[in-house]
Amino acid sequence: MRHRKAGVKLNRTASHRNAMFRNMVTSLLKYERIQTTDTKAKEIRRWADHVITLAKRGDLHARRQVLSIVREKDVVHKLFEGASERFGALKGGYTRIVKVGRRQGDAAQMSIIELMGPAEGKPRRRRKKKKKSTPETAATAPQQTAASGGPVEQKLEKNQGDVVGQKSGQEAADVPDSGVKTVDAMEKQDHAAVEPSREDAVDEVATEAQTDDGSKLSRVVAEPSGEKDEVTEKKV
Repeated sequence: MRHRKAGVKLNRTASHRNAMFRNMVTSLLKYERIQTTDTKAKEIRRWADHVITLAKRGDLHARRQVLSIVREKDVVHKLFEGASERFGALKGGYTRIVKVGRRQGDAAQMSIIELMGPAEGKPRRRRKKKKKSTPETAATAPQQTAASGGPVEQKLEKNQGDVVGQKSGQEAADVPDSGVKTVDAMEKQDHAAVEPSREDAVDEVATEAQTDDGSKLSRVVAEPSGEKDEVTEKKV
């Protein structure tokens, strides 16, 4: 079992492995960028993050701990001078790994590990979650999209045009006649002139209808002028 045993062996002894990683971390801090296999780059990241965290602390004990890992004193001095300014806003993740393809020969995955630059050392902003649409926001959404321009604006313009057309039609219907008679009005006038007036009409009109039992039903309608209509029915 490998409980509490972090890291990889890389088919090397402990002393060989530690010496290799110390050299690679020193080169990374000195040149700020090295190319190696992807497995080694991931392991160097752990060492580099630990060293930079000690450099940000900046006390004498931290400096002695870093000197036990980094082999060159000039690199350690340079690291302690600019660590707080360069990596002060970060709480980890001081390096970046970029894969660059396969190595010719054994097809090992190669990667470039580099230190984050001063401009890249700012904490990343979290993306804001989109708010769920509520009835109020849904009502205001068409207005916002229409203001920004687009298909919605064209739809609104079309609907407004239809409403204006309906209003103009209603206004035209409400306007009284301007003295010009239409064909229907002329036909109604001629028909009224031919028919006799109500005063000259026959006073009584008799109609007959046959009931279900065979008897006839006569209907007499009396229409005297100036009085209401009276209807009487009788069987014959």
